[in-house]
Amino acid sequence: MSKSILYLIRRLCFYLIAGFAALTLNFVIPRLMPGDPASIIFARFRGKLKPETIDAMRQSFGLTDEPLLMQYWSYIKGILSGNLGTSIAYFPEPVSEIISSGLFWTIFLAGLSLIIAFSLGTLLGIFIAWNRTGKLDTFLPPVLAFLGAFPYFWLAMLILYIFGFSLNWFPLSHAYGNEVTPGLNLPYIFSVLYHASLPALTMVFVSLGGWLLSMRNTMISTLGADYITFANAKGISSRLIMLRYAARNAILPNLTGFGMALGFVLSGALLTEIIFSYPGQGYLLLQAVKAQDFPLMQGIFMTITFAVLAANWLVDIAILVFDPRTRK
Repeated sequence: MSKSILYLIRRLCFYLIAGFAALTLNFVIPRLMPGDPASIIFARFRGKLKPETIDAMRQSFGLTDEPLLMQYWSYIKGILSGNLGTSIAYFPEPVSEIISSGLFWTIFLAGLSLIIAFSLGTLLGIFIAWNRTGKLDTFLPPVLAFLGAFPYFWLAMLILYIFGFSLNWFPLSHAYGNEVTPGLNLPYIFSVLYHASLPALTMVFVSLGGWLLSMRNTMISTLGADYITFANAKGISSRLIMLRYAARNAILPNLTGFGMALGFVLSGALLTEIIFSYPGQGYLLLQAVKAQDFPLMQGIFMTITFAVLAANWLVDIAILVFDPRTRK
């Protein structure tokens, strides 16, 4: 078996262990809290339900008198079969159906903004490092670092006020307009992109400076390496040296940080979705917190955790392709 495959198997085992730990925490934490979902629903109806229905509700939420290990085993079996429990806020809707309705929008928004910020920040970092001490190098990094210091929600409110309320250039809420029919048609696609512009712009502004500064600093260090000097001495074109020799090695730290950044982008997306009333996981999380919907909060936490772990494993594959040292 090649060392590349062994490397990927080791990384996959690490992520499986991390995922198992996240599932265990997801199971334990709600059971350490006072009360239970059935009592919350019973109190909400204010005596309109019969007391004996509480036991049936506890059964549906997996809160039984069985030993904790048996409850844990039932919980794992439910997770593997796609059963994440029943929502309190949307009772009696299954949590899996509620999360699936908002998961696409969160992945779309977070993925779109992360790809744009990573690509644009990396390219700008390469160009600025190659032409360091220029006007762009003097002006752009401090400005983007300043914007990156703002929290997601503060910048989101500012952008919403300027471009939404004041100038009325972009819509204030929702994922697409009421006048379009969802489907693979151009009006719907344009409406989705139009409504996602401001939320994505907020997340790009906050994270762009980090990618640019990271790529710029690594690129400057790489340009001082001996093999770059040797390539210049051999008369290789500057464009080829910049892209094939310097940028290819300098991009490795950015690739490593890509998977880790997904967690921060998703957390920022949750707040941004709440401000823009975007129908993703952030809006669902807000409703879950308001209604003390622990099953839905657990499901959202688990979804985000496994999305970050999967992204990190894909990044490991990308590093294996770009960095020959990992294949030795």
